[in-house]
Amino acid sequence: MNIIMANGIELGWDSFGDADAEAFLLISGLGTQMIRWSVGFCEGLAGRGYRVIRFDNRDAGCSTHFTAWAAPDFGALVSALMAGRRPDVPYTLNDMATDAIGLLDALGIARVHVVGRSMGGMIAQVLASEHADRVVSLTSIMSSTGNPALPQAASDVMAMMMRPAPDPAVDPDGFLRMRLPFARRIAGTAYPFDEDVHRALLLEEARRCYDTDGTARQIAAMAVAGDRRARLATIKAPTLVIHGTDDPLIPPACGHDTAVSIPSSIYRPIEGMGHDLPPELEQTVIDAICDVAKKGSHQAVSR
Repeated sequence: MNIIMANGIELGWDSFGDADAEAFLLISGLGTQMIRWSVGFCEGLAGRGYRVIRFDNRDAGCSTHFTAWAAPDFGALVSALMAGRRPDVPYTLNDMATDAIGLLDALGIARVHVVGRSMGGMIAQVLASEHADRVVSLTSIMSSTGNPALPQAASDVMAMMMRPAPDPAVDPDGFLRMRLPFARRIAGTAYPFDEDVHRALLLEEARRCYDTDGTARQIAAMAVAGDRRARLATIKAPTLVIHGTDDPLIPPACGHDTAVSIPSSIYRPIEGMGHDLPPELEQTVIDAICDVAKKGSHQAVSR
């Protein structure tokens, strides 16, 4: 794992494959870290002839944490939004997208294939709409558009996600008793839930950095992002939208809305997948994103 200065902050990152090859940039979701993009997935993608870069978003993992800002008051945040006021937040999804651009600049990479999951899909959408000259292709996985008419997460899932867990450094067993049922609940129904793998992943993320206030600040960034559909309509990069039919956190209608909002995008619902990327589906997803990447590369050469 490496640390690099980008957009005025430190970002933790690593890469797989030939440093001179066309690059993929993988963007992680809310409160999670770059290691959610498994080594097997990254190596599988690199094996197709690409350089694969993953990184920790701000306020996650080994990147800069905005500890000068307290955790947002969500009651005040919701009240301000309901009243049509823009609440004061530490940063926005646009700032997080600019972090990604700063990382590319620091690495000397002009253009990339961008893949984002969940909140990372939202950041990837901002990249493709606001920094079109840097994005060769876009893949948005288990994400949404900010359309206020879309269905929300299942109520029990939201309750599980927002329920405080014990500090894993003090009570790792209690931490796992809280977080493993949530991971199982959002994982979908079609593929086995490997509790040992998820336990190891949760503990590794906690070892790298455990910051619930950072996750709250990321939630605030999503909350003020608003409806992105008008911006998505400007995206010209070849786009793939992947969404699980069993996603209880960001319902399938959100993926469909994303695809409808981006001209000429390809919508790929995956039966039985939840808000997770199980190992059984990694090859399927790699095949799909490589197909859209090839289309983007061909368009770039043809210009």
